[in-house]
Amino acid sequence: MTDPAPRPARLLIHGVRKAFGPTVALSGVDLSVRAGEVHALVGENGAGKSTLMKVISGAYRPDAGSMRLDGVPYQPTDPLDARRKGVAMVYQELSLVPHLSVVENVLMGAEPATLGVLRRGEMRARVTEVLREVGRPLLDPDARVGGLSLAAQQIVEIARAIAHESCRVLILDEPTSTLTRDDVERLFELIRAFRERGLAIVYISHVIEEVQRVADVFTVLRDGQTVGSGRVAGTGASEIVRMMAGRQVDELFPHSARQPSEIVLELRDLAGVALPRSASLDLRRGEVVGIAGLAGAGRTELLRVVFGLDPVRRGHIRVGAVIGPASPARRLLQGVGFLSENRKTEGLALPLSIADNLTLSHLTGLGPASLVLPSRQRAAASHWIGQLGIRCHGADQPVWQLSGGNQQKVAIARLLHHDVDVLLLDEPTRGIDVTSKAHIYELIDQLASSGKAVLLVSSYLPELLGVCDRVAVMRRGVLGPARDVAGLDEHSLLMEATGLAS
Repeated sequence: MTDPAPRPARLLIHGVRKAFGPTVALSGVDLSVRAGEVHALVGENGAGKSTLMKVISGAYRPDAGSMRLDGVPYQPTDPLDARRKGVAMVYQELSLVPHLSVVENVLMGAEPATLGVLRRGEMRARVTEVLREVGRPLLDPDARVGGLSLAAQQIVEIARAIAHESCRVLILDEPTSTLTRDDVERLFELIRAFRERGLAIVYISHVIEEVQRVADVFTVLRDGQTVGSGRVAGTGASEIVRMMAGRQVDELFPHSARQPSEIVLELRDLAGVALPRSASLDLRRGEVVGIAGLAGAGRTELLRVVFGLDPVRRGHIRVGAVIGPASPARRLLQGVGFLSENRKTEGLALPLSIADNLTLSHLTGLGPASLVLPSRQRAAASHWIGQLGIRCHGADQPVWQLSGGNQQKVAIARLLHHDVDVLLLDEPTRGIDVTSKAHIYELIDQLASSGKAVLLVSSYLPELLGVCDRVAVMRRGVLGPARDVAGLDEHSLLMEATGLAS
């Protein structure tokens, strides 16, 4: 008995090119996605994934190459035209209008109307049906989107994508980056249901474990070109990473010999206004301590209270010989730096240059008296660009033009420019590719080995176990004891985080 003939490609892309002035973003990309298939698109930040998806979804016009949809030439004029033709995209940065209702967001641009008057009863009925299709029949169609959880907002975005009955290709860009573990599982179930219905799904992710769980086929982009593809089931994670990086990533979690010394940060029964409820911890020079826990457990709030962004309700903080709360400016003077989990809204000033982002909070020594010499500012930034391997055109390049991994390196470089002794890192590798993660892990290892102290919050348990010396679990605002990673594994951390540990 022979295997059935492979299904023809629903979406076929050949030789697509796209340039922005002298910068070539795509230099000949091929992609073939079949109906009833989850096709993972992977690659480093800056590999061209986002540009390719914007070409497919109609946001960009390709300079060369061809696209076909179910055998017919496909050339969308804009995203709405693409959606009408059957191709819809859900971006990582959700594009909802928060003050409008679920109904209004789902049918935006495609509202049924008679002589300019919206047929609201028909709109509500259609959206109710779509919400049932995406597994959220209890979601109120009249609810204001801005008041929904991130997971519910993503469901609204997906509902908008499939609201057109013509939807044949669904593109999901980093769909799990802001979801809890339970929400991720529900999303995977929904993707499998879409696959069974015959949708062609393009799944963009940096997380290889996700790709292995949800995808049938993968394609790797590097430097704007297709460099490999294959069946997920027959390809190891290390081989996919090798294609992405163009080299073998031998050791993802470097861990040099470290010698913890004196305590530089001491927390005793620390509580914020709402979270954390109670946190006690000693952090020493020359070590990395991780904090695990479920979303909403209070991990981010703990770092914010320590850094002075949120008020202290009870307990005490000691930094070196200084005891008591302080403003962020004072914390920086005390040698404590904070890396926000949200680099786009809190961590960086995206319109400003790399040099400005690196130096504006610490301009000492960049000019005579209170003056700042641009040449010295650029020289200081160039030093850290070289030290951290930030891929850019120069210190004057706006940060928004950089890939996510390189943006994160700029945010970390600012802390190094301050020469802080204690680094509070909140999800430092969220939303960046594998090789950029490897660079940041190597940097954290170097910092700890040189005598810096690192307090690391992460939702990725292999990261905590691979990078840290000790890990503490936070549950419902209470921080447990920090224990040596040698006696921990993912299962034990999850059991403790969920309250199921004996």
